[in-house]
Amino acid sequence: MSRPLVVLVLYPRFSPFHVSVPYAIFDSMLPDNPLFSLKIVSPGGRPQQAERAMTIAPDGGLEWLETADIVVVPGWHDLNVPPEPALAEALVRAHSRGAHVVGLCYGAYALAYAGLLDGRKAATHWMAEQDFGRRFPAVALDTNALYVEDERLITSAGTGAGLDCCLYIVRAYYGTRIANKVARIMVVPPHREGGQAQFIEQPVALSTQDAHINRLLDYLRENLARPHGIDELAARTAMSRRTFTRHFHKATGMTFGEWLVNERLQRSLELLENHSFSVEKVAEMVGFQTATSFRQHFRQRYQVSPRAWRKTFGEVEG
Repeated sequence: MSRPLVVLVLYPRFSPFHVSVPYAIFDSMLPDNPLFSLKIVSPGGRPQQAERAMTIAPDGGLEWLETADIVVVPGWHDLNVPPEPALAEALVRAHSRGAHVVGLCYGAYALAYAGLLDGRKAATHWMAEQDFGRRFPAVALDTNALYVEDERLITSAGTGAGLDCCLYIVRAYYGTRIANKVARIMVVPPHREGGQAQFIEQPVALSTQDAHINRLLDYLRENLARPHGIDELAARTAMSRRTFTRHFHKATGMTFGEWLVNERLQRSLELLENHSFSVEKVAEMVGFQTATSFRQHFRQRYQVSPRAWRKTFGEVEG
């Protein structure tokens, strides 16, 4: 069986890291038994310069996309700039004849600009979530996934998720055993638990424009471990239940229950990362009635368990 042809598309001011990830996976792994044939290309076959201090002379131009089994756009240089028409058309033709077309990190922009992702699921780096959504409303952006495949269109979240995505492709072509062997050579896990939700910074607003609500938020943050009811809090702010509910939502953009769970989860991250308290103790300290409830809310939000979070981000093992 002939080796699948992977075509790696360079772009102006490319990211050396994003290019090196698919290069390492598809070209330099298992040198005694290569899994793929790899060609590095650019529009017109022109040499491309990296962000700094590196220039790559490609193997050729976009003609390689006409026979590729897998086309990879490893990032993108400017979110405001669509791919030149020749590249966009070549990506569309490659997909139409059955190739896998891959956008790693911001490479999803190249695919979206070409119209390939309209009506389909996709992923990109979480920092571009809002921008991507505004530019490409027809794309179903998965803001948590490390990578997504939809009809041979594969897109990934940022940086390290490119490794996950490329290993996924190896697994799709050669099975789990070979993908695991490649992962061991790279000294990376063959499959990571959870999605990019665990890496997204989600700061909570410390104050609002409502002085009454601000005082209440300060009180709640100091007393997260206690149970809190809406009637009790409405009385504390000298409001009716209905008025309190309306004011709270207007001030915070959330219902009281949503805000409280969010705040408790945020506090739990600090405890998991910086202290050795058991998961049960953390649940108690942030106000969840049971450790089971805490674990359920935590996994729903971050797609991993509290223990897995501590293993990844914690300074203290517990």
